[in-house]
Amino acid sequence: MTNDDPTLSRNVLEFVAIADEFCRMIEDAEKLDKSKLLKSLGGFAPLLYLRGTLLPKILPEYPEANERFVTLEQWENIFNLLKETLGHADRYWFADKNNTNDPEMMQGSLAEGIADTYQDLKDFTLLFKRNQLAARENAIAACSQLFIERWGLSLSLIIQALHQLNYAAMLPEQDLY
Repeated sequence: MTNDDPTLSRNVLEFVAIADEFCRMIEDAEKLDKSKLLKSLGGFAPLLYLRGTLLPKILPEYPEANERFVTLEQWENIFNLLKETLGHADRYWFADKNNTNDPEMMQGSLAEGIADTYQDLKDFTLLFKRNQLAARENAIAACSQLFIERWGLSLSLIIQALHQLNYAAMLPEQDLY
């Protein structure tokens, strides 16, 4: 392995470390109360989003080496744990433009978005840690594509909801009308 291996660049290795730490925090979420979970997520979400934008574009030489690891049962366990811990704070509203100028208000679930992000990042870290070039290339390529299609967009919505949940009490009461 040489220093010019893009799968071992600084941006990739920092992303691996952050993604791994995020996954461990989610796996240990049962030890956190709602307040600590929201604070942790409020720190991880923007960091993961930023690091996701810095992943290199890699075309895997052996795409058949791509693998997924997180099962539906594991995803459901994470989702249910997060939903139970978050309680009423799980739901948030966002404007969905649906490619029109007239946005529709939609309701999202923090637990669902975080469980989806966990699944994509856990699959990424497990494949990356195989420590074979083909595995690393596929891990990065899949994670980058899923960032564009799924977890990046989800995190962009979740960040606002987490900010409001974490800092609403610190804002002065304002009469906007």
